[in-house]
Amino acid sequence: MSLTVGFDLDMTLLDTRPGIRATYDVLSAVTGVPIDSALAVTRLGPPLAQEIAHWFPADAVEEMADLYRTFYREHALPGTLLLPGAVEALDAVRAAGGRVAVITGKYEPNARLQLDHVGLVTDVLVGDTWAESKGDALREHGATVYVGDHLGDIRGARAADAVAVGVATGPYTGAELRAAGADVVLADLTAFPAWLAEHLA
Repeated sequence: MSLTVGFDLDMTLLDTRPGIRATYDVLSAVTGVPIDSALAVTRLGPPLAQEIAHWFPADAVEEMADLYRTFYREHALPGTLLLPGAVEALDAVRAAGGRVAVITGKYEPNARLQLDHVGLVTDVLVGDTWAESKGDALREHGATVYVGDHLGDIRGARAADAVAVGVATGPYTGAELRAAGADVVLADLTAFPAWLAEHLA
């Protein structure tokens, strides 16, 4: 059976907080609505609409989310940072003859722009997924491992009967990820190649 490993994007492969914060600051400036961007970037993972709803009335959420996505293209990419071990983790999957699938809650066209900006190449990209719906995407593409930083990522892996690998580079500690059902917890992706080699042995 061929190997496909799924990865979350924000705070798993990439530190997108600087760019997301900048985008919220622009949205705030344009709309005149105060947004605590420093708080917003501590809650990455769930769908964008969920965060927008903290700052705008319900009937404006869809419009503001679309505006945010437009601003994102210009303001978020320059602040994107590769997290330690991201390149090596993807290389390890390919060295084992596997495919890399990025399964993310981010708007897919913007996720593609972000990956291209940092030079990460994926075999599969699926956006606009969250928690159990990530499980649907993992099943569709035959992923048997899913790596993520959020409790929602663990739920997605469990929904797909995939090995849930938690990385403590996002809002949750290793203990919290393990308590949520992670099969494996790594401090960051620098430990992933050695874990994968052991997992496949």
